[in-house]
Amino acid sequence: MKKLLSYVLFILLMTSCTSVSEEDLIDQIPIEDVITYNSQVKPIIDNNCINCHSMPPENGAPMSLVNYNDVKNAVINRELIERISSEDLGFLMPFGGPRLPQNLIDVLIQWELDGLLEE
Repeated sequence: MKKLLSYVLFILLMTSCTSVSEEDLIDQIPIEDVITYNSQVKPIIDNNCINCHSMPPENGAPMSLVNYNDVKNAVINRELIERISSEDLGFLMPFGGPRLPQNLIDVLIQWELDGLLEE
């Protein structure tokens, strides 16, 4: 019985003591700026999409992606994020691959989540 009581006291002491402080409970991840077309999205499009999605579009591209309205429309109505996120080589953009790095895809996803802001 004494051994059981000692064990219970040990468990109570261990579970009631913690080294976690209130500061540890506060999210320490810095809040990033909101993603905007001009600052983060346009450079991605210009470096990876404009070869075909120029004005006028080339190489069979169905639309231009040369300005904010074009890219916003492509996200909302043309599944741009799904196309650049795809693993299917027949659906993947840029056409013929390689797939964009995930960090660039994540910027466009966050841009959509942030409200597709221009500036």
